[in-house]
Amino acid sequence: MAPLNKQTVTAALILTVATSAQSLLTTGSKNAQGKYDYNVATVPLLAELLKLIVSSLLLYQEYRRNPNLKMTTDLHSVMLYPIPSIIYLGHHSITFPLLAYVDPSTYQILGNLKIVTTGLAAKFILGKRLSQLKWLALVLLTLGATTSQISSGKGDSLFAAPMMGYALGVLNALLSAFAGVYTEFLMKKNDDSLHWQNIQLYSFGVLFNVLRLTAEDLSSNFHNGAWPIIMFDGYTFITYLVVANLAFSGLLVSFVMKYADTIAKVFATSLAMMMTPFAAYLLFDLKPSLALLIGISIACMAVHLYYANPKDLTEIRQTPESLKSISVAAHGISSSQSLRPVDGSNSLGSRRNKASDMSESLLPASTNSTTAASSAAAATAAE
Repeated sequence: MAPLNKQTVTAALILTVATSAQSLLTTGSKNAQGKYDYNVATVPLLAELLKLIVSSLLLYQEYRRNPNLKMTTDLHSVMLYPIPSIIYLGHHSITFPLLAYVDPSTYQILGNLKIVTTGLAAKFILGKRLSQLKWLALVLLTLGATTSQISSGKGDSLFAAPMMGYALGVLNALLSAFAGVYTEFLMKKNDDSLHWQNIQLYSFGVLFNVLRLTAEDLSSNFHNGAWPIIMFDGYTFITYLVVANLAFSGLLVSFVMKYADTIAKVFATSLAMMMTPFAAYLLFDLKPSLALLIGISIACMAVHLYYANPKDLTEIRQTPESLKSISVAAHGISSSQSLRPVDGSNSLGSRRNKASDMSESLLPASTNSTTAASSAAAATAAE
C-alpha cells in the first residue's frame, strides 16, 4: 500500500472529528423529551442536495482552471453510480428490523463486524493483499471498538439476542463493507475529476432519497402531509448544523476513498465512535468508562500496526551505544573462549597464566614493557 500523503491524513483526521461531532449534534437536536421535532428522513436528502451543490461549484472552478478536465460521460460509466445508493438504501432498510431483535448496545457491537468484512471485501473484490500484520490490526480494531462499547452490566445482552438478530447484523455489516469497497472502486477506476464523480454519486443519492420520502408518504396516506411542504417543520439552528456536518463528512469520505481507501475510512469512523464519549464528557459531564479507555488504547495500537512501516516494527536500529554493547559482548565471548582449558589441563594456575598472558596482550606496548621490566627487577631482588 502506498504511503498516505499529508492531505489524505489530514482529511482522515478531520473526518474522525466530523463523524464524532455528528452524533453529538444529532443528540443535541432532540427536544426536552428526547424526541425529534423534525422528520429525520429529510436530513439525508438535504445533505445529499448540499453535497451536490458544493461539488457542482467546485467542478465549475476546476473546469475554469483546466478546460481539458477529464469527465467520463458514457452511459455505461454513469450507470455504475446508482449502485452504491441502492446498497446503502438496503443497508438503512435493515436497521429498523435489526433493532427489533437486538438492543442498541448489541446493535453497535454487531456493527463493528464491518471492520473485518471491509478487509475481506477489499481482498476478494478489489484484489488487495493484506499482510498478516494488517489483518491483526483489523482484528484489534474490532476488539477495541467492541470493548469500548460494552457498558457495565450490559455485556450479557450480546449473547441474549435471537439468531435472526445475528443474521441481520452480519448482513448489515456485509452491505456496509460492499458499499464502501464498491465506492472506492468507482473513485479509482479512472482519473476523472473527483468533483465530477461526486456529482454523479450525489445526483442518484438525491433521487433515491426523494423516492424514499415519497414512498413513506404514500404508505402513510399523507398522514403528516406531503414531505415537500413539511420538510423544514421543527428545524432549529442545530438541525441545520446536523445537515451541514453530514454533508461535510460525505465530501471528506469521497476524498479519502479517492486518495486512500475504504479501510482508512473505517479506521476514521471507528475512532470517532470511541472519541465521542470524551466530547460528551466535556459537554454533558458524562464520565468515560474504563472499558472505553481500554478500547481506545487497543484501537490506537491497531492504527499503529496497520500504517507503520513493517521494518520499523522489526528492525533494531543501530546506534553508537548499541554498537558498543555488541562489541563488548563479542569481546567477552572471545575472552571466555580463550580461558577454556587446553590439552585437558584443568589447573587453576594454568588458567591464571593464560588470563595473565591475554591481559598482557591487550595492554599497550609501553605498558607491557614496563610490566616486563618490573617483573625482571622483582626476579633479581628475589635472587
